[in-house]
Amino acid sequence: MKRGKKYVEAAKLVEKTKAYDVKEALDLACKTSTAKFDASVDVSFRLNIDPRKAEQNIRGAIVLPNGTGKTRRVLVICRGAKQQEATEAGADYVGEAEMINKINQGWFDFDVIVATPDMMGQLGRLGRVLGPKGLMPNPKTGTVTMDVAKAVKEIKAGKVEYRPDKVGNIQMTIGKVSFGADKLAENFKTVYDAIMKAKPSTIKGAYVKNISVASTMGPGIKVSSDSIK
Repeated sequence: MKRGKKYVEAAKLVEKTKAYDVKEALDLACKTSTAKFDASVDVSFRLNIDPRKAEQNIRGAIVLPNGTGKTRRVLVICRGAKQQEATEAGADYVGEAEMINKINQGWFDFDVIVATPDMMGQLGRLGRVLGPKGLMPNPKTGTVTMDVAKAVKEIKAGKVEYRPDKVGNIQMTIGKVSFGADKLAENFKTVYDAIMKAKPSTIKGAYVKNISVASTMGPGIKVSSDSIK
């Protein structure tokens, strides 16, 4: 794959075989950002899990202490008084059957769906559409709940979901380059702790095989797990 001149120059700052201290790695991720905009910083975990096994298909959600730097559009599917609660909490869109019909017709101007349990029967019919996009609400991530106000506030404050891909990798955005290494490190530690806590009891051997960080369009930087406290 051919790389641009900026990427090539940035990559020279990174030792490919070295596993860096967390803050050093995040500082490098910021320094090697080649984007003209305030790039996102992502962390990638390569885990020793088999997502095809139910007990190893870990999934959850966490609130990052410094947020993600992104504004997420929240749709709440609920009825009655819950609609007012969702609106007051800052939801971008609120409704019930009419919103479900709108999605069915191809509307996707939102990033997260929160739904009350009584609406999941209707919303579940859109599983084939919402599932592949990662938009189907799930109790494990707190997006199927009667406390819609809390769910909306947490998402707006920087709540993010994590789940492995087909080969057991988890990738998440932990902030923006403008956050600086210290704030990114706080977010990183929160994500790391959550993933370690979710370790399946059936895992044998090393759970975390590799950790790396990178800015949007920037080179990957390995992180030493020994530096994480």
